[in-house]
Amino acid sequence: MSIELFNQLEQKVASAVEALELMKLEAEELREENARLKQEREEWERRLSALLGKFDDVETDSTAEQQAG
Repeated sequence: MSIELFNQLEQKVASAVEALELMKLEAEELREENARLKQEREEWERRLSALLGKFDDVETDSTAEQQAG
């Protein structure tokens, strides 16, 4: 194998390794963002459930008042 071919191969390997490292970093960032978004979604679900619970309470109170009235 000529030295020129060996240098080209070495360059391609170095580029591939660099690309893999960048992909690993990107994957880690995406995992962190995914975790943050899951946490945010859970918070929205808790808040929505609380609001729906308040509507149910108001509805129950209204029905009870109508039956008593």
